[in-house]
Amino acid sequence: MSPVAVLVGPPGAGKSTVGELLADRLGVGFTDSDAIVEARTGRVISDIFLSDGEAAFRVMEREAVASALAEHDGVLALGGGAPMTEGVRADLEGHPVVFLAVGLAAGVRRVGLSTARPLLAGVNPRATFSALLQERLPVYRAVARHEIATDSLDPEAVVDAVLAALRPEADRAGR
Repeated sequence: MSPVAVLVGPPGAGKSTVGELLADRLGVGFTDSDAIVEARTGRVISDIFLSDGEAAFRVMEREAVASALAEHDGVLALGGGAPMTEGVRADLEGHPVVFLAVGLAAGVRRVGLSTARPLLAGVNPRATFSALLQERLPVYRAVARHEIATDSLDPEAVVDAVLAALRPEADRAGR
């Protein structure tokens, strides 16, 4: 068992929104790694960051991603920082990973720089978001088979682009 698509990208790329729409179109289930961690711990991600720290959260996230990659046969969205963990990158090998790219302006507009996103809370969230994009972009590109620029697309158009990107893979796999 393996996901039909794994979505990666920074906050604001639309991983959850697109993931749910994509799963509906494909007639499969949807899950995301943050929801798995929250269900397992009974706590929201921001509380885990505050009380346990980012390192502890990343361990929980790695476990959630590994189990989802082994057990989930639908669409899987990963938290924005998940691919930064070496073990997650290794686990993603061989899976149909799609990078939903978003630029600084669109990302800032979409996330609203809310404190619900632990890594964006701080003195200058815009600068933090910019640094996050700079750091993560090469990693997202390294783990992904496909990249979709989402800035000027609505969620349905992103789903269309993801389906078009995945179609050759599905054809080769006989799906």
